[in-house]
Amino acid sequence: MALKKKPVTGMKDVMPAEMEIRDYVLGKIKETYFTGAIKEYSKRLGRYCKLEILEAADEKTPDMASETVERQIRQKEGERILRYIKDDAYVLTLEISGKMLDSVEFAKKIETLGVQGKSHLTFVIGGSIGLGEEVLKRSDYALSFSKMTFPHQLMRVILLEQIYRGYRIIEGAPYHK
Repeated sequence: MALKKKPVTGMKDVMPAEMEIRDYVLGKIKETYFTGAIKEYSKRLGRYCKLEILEAADEKTPDMASETVERQIRQKEGERILRYIKDDAYVLTLEISGKMLDSVEFAKKIETLGVQGKSHLTFVIGGSIGLGEEVLKRSDYALSFSKMTFPHQLMRVILLEQIYRGYRIIEGAPYHK
């Protein structure tokens, strides 16, 4: 079954209704204001895609950790993440050095991937010291929301809001204005 909506982005007017989006994140969220926002956007996204959020345990990083220790931590965390990434997934890693898109460009990216038959999108948010080398190698697209650093808890909310906004843009709905 396909959504037959006129997209704003100029792509074909058929998007797969069964797009599956997974968010892999390190660490748990305890703050109710973040969990409330995540629940709200997860609910809103339910009409557009199948959303799954998977949390992997993050390693404790000692204060003043050496680059070697940080690399070992990123490697351990990366192994946990990679274990759950499907072979057919299109992986988008959130990286400060990634490509910055505005909301319309991001919507077009999601839409283009869907039209190309890439129906399993996996977004990966790293921990406080970033992503391991193997995760970066597995990435199909490095995405950045800013040159600034955000706490991963807040980045989860921002990512979900932007995915939702992207679907609203694709649909031609007024939400993004």
